Amino acid sequence: MLTSLKAIEAYRRGAEPQVPAYTWLRFLVSAEERIVNLERIRSIHELADANPVLDYVERTLRILDGLKLSFWVKEILETVLVWSETAKGGTVRQRMQWQADGINLFVHNLGSAQLFDRFNEMGETGTDKLLVIRTLIETHGLIGQHIRGEVPFEGNEPLREIVKRGLLTSEELQSLLIPLNHCIIGAVSPELWSAVRSEVEELTGHISSGEQPGVWSVRERLRKLRSGSIRQGENFEAEYEKVAEALEETERVRVDEAGEGMPQGGQVFVGEALDAGTGQTGQPARAKQAEHIGQARYPGLALERALQPLAGKTLWYVESALQEFSLEEVVKVFMLALQTGATADSAMTMTDEPVHHISFERLMNAMYYDYKGVKKINVYKKRIIEKFLRELAFEHIGSSGAPVNPHLAYKVERSPSAADTVFFTFEFSAAAEKLIEFCMEAEKSPLYEKAVLLLFDLFELRRDAYDRFHNEEEYLETMNRTADYKSVMLEFITGEKVLDIGPGGGVMLDLIEQRLPDKQPVGIDISTNVIEALNRKKQLEGHRWEVLKGDALNLKDYVHPGTVGTVIFSSILHELYSYIEWNGSRFNLDTVAAALRSAFDVLAAGGRIIIRDGIMTEPAEMKRRIRFLAQEDKEWLLRYTGDFAGRQIQVEYVENGDVMMPVNDAMEFLYTYTWGEGAYVHEVQEQFGYFTPSGYADFIGKVLGPEAVIVEFRHFLQEGYTDALAGKVVFMDEKGAPVPLPDSTCLIVIEKRGETHLDN
Repeated sequence: MLTSLKAIEAYRRGAEPQVPAYTWLRFLVSAEERIVNLERIRSIHELADANPVLDYVERTLRILDGLKLSFWVKEILETVLVWSETAKGGTVRQRMQWQADGINLFVHNLGSAQLFDRFNEMGETGTDKLLVIRTLIETHGLIGQHIRGEVPFEGNEPLREIVKRGLLTSEELQSLLIPLNHCIIGAVSPELWSAVRSEVEELTGHISSGEQPGVWSVRERLRKLRSGSIRQGENFEAEYEKVAEALEETERVRVDEAGEGMPQGGQVFVGEALDAGTGQTGQPARAKQAEHIGQARYPGLALERALQPLAGKTLWYVESALQEFSLEEVVKVFMLALQTGATADSAMTMTDEPVHHISFERLMNAMYYDYKGVKKINVYKKRIIEKFLRELAFEHIGSSGAPVNPHLAYKVERSPSAADTVFFTFEFSAAAEKLIEFCMEAEKSPLYEKAVLLLFDLFELRRDAYDRFHNEEEYLETMNRTADYKSVMLEFITGEKVLDIGPGGGVMLDLIEQRLPDKQPVGIDISTNVIEALNRKKQLEGHRWEVLKGDALNLKDYVHPGTVGTVIFSSILHELYSYIEWNGSRFNLDTVAAALRSAFDVLAAGGRIIIRDGIMTEPAEMKRRIRFLAQEDKEWLLRYTGDFAGRQIQVEYVENGDVMMPVNDAMEFLYTYTWGEGAYVHEVQEQFGYFTPSGYADFIGKVLGPEAVIVEFRHFLQEGYTDALAGKVVFMDEKGAPVPLPDSTCLIVIEKRGETHLDN
């Protein structure tokens, strides 16, 4: 067993005298700050009682211990591995002193190399062996970071110097680099090592032989940086083209406004011009021929130019901090981080030293917290930052015309102790931070909804765009399990183009695609996050359906009137009714009317609206008696009557601890009760039933007129409610006799009669 592993095992057994004998171990075990890539941990709470850096070093050493290598290779690599993470260790006082002494703790591989220079116990100085070890520590992890797009190939230049100076042969260097990276990457994940092994071997070959691989284009580097998002379903090529087109348009507008349109055949000097075929740089200062500003030009040139300053820079923690954001949002962050002048949004220590590193570590640390014991993205901060970036036009970046938010600003900062490093993060006002903390503390309590609504008001977020503000992933997963009851709607679909309003997890889109291959399904949702999730699903699973970000109340803004065969409202009208303010109030039937008119306007003659939603019971005056089988469950009702936002819930307490309620108040409560505690804070804001059957039919006729004919109207008890409530309540009539639950759900099909008005 490796000597270092024996030392770690002795420390874990409590053999404290072992620690002072190993300076590297003393630094790792005395760490008072947890400096770790949050990608690699499951729970932030565990950091308080664990030492993830020491755990990681131990994993690297165990991999090394199991490899069949020569003694000299193992000896060198053991020293490299035990020192390579030391810049993440030390007490707070030690770290302050190290920084004062010029140790770079922000670029951990450099800082660890500097600590090795000062504290190593090898008892030798200036030897070839020492220089090799020091260089391997300094470049520790850079090959893996190059594969991820974070480090340009030039970052490995110190390794090539080893061969140039004759300290090692090319073969000897490669015999060190491959097992070293096996340990580094395999300790993160054995599967990850298997996936990138061939690429590591190719890169180590380039480094050892002195060959220079092709220079990244911006497109290629962004693709590497987005590898995690691509695996989760991002359509990188489509998103890149969208961002490139937006930047091209920004340039056209700037030129037009400045009155500097170029004559046809003019030249644009790009500094280091880009080859249109490869996207890679050509000869420095080569002239790039361009057409008139309004004519064809190399696609993506503006984007390449905007991010060209990233070339040669190392990006730290970029995927951990930004992988949850869209490509367009990430490009904007990079452009903001490249701003070098002090602005209202930036605080910089001015220095003449060139920037070699851009760190997103502070943003990463601000973006995660524990939810139910598991590390999760801080969705409150994420949504607010998303809104900020979406409203930030490209032309505003670097100009004085950028919108100012009093509660959120980006910060670009340089520190005297790391003058070659730029630190980028977003900062919230003290009030916003407190409100976000309040939301986190209020989760799963009656205060949660009130806290979130305060957050909406502060940042002007639209409520219906964030229905499931916190548990959207779980909500979409739940929606994807609803295929059975949604499939009944398929038999009523007509026409070629089918709009699914509020497609949730995409289950209806999947059903239409699978069972009606001649139809063109299109999902429309107001939530950007839902659209992004569906686009990832489409990319991963190879679907042909489309999704659009749009407002259900203004469908003609997204599709031509008269071109749609079917519009589907599957469990969405009650959400529009509950969340959208119409004339200043929620729970407004005018919202439902606006949605139906919007759908009717885009239908072709013979087209249909299909509604699946909650239904109230007739006669509405009928009362039902409820007996709770667990006494504590009665508290649900007491809490619900105070929290439900839709209307005043009427409750009469009668003998035996039972309650008597109007049937529709009783069912409205039970719909929320069946979802459980986790969904309570959302469901209490929704009114599932808002019409009786006769009331719904009258409403449709009044809103849509004689052209609208109801061709199907049925109502039924949704499967699952009876089983969910069994063992919890007894549902009775007014005399105390058990009765079945009333119908909960309706299916309505409305057909449009009249002359066609197709608009091509």
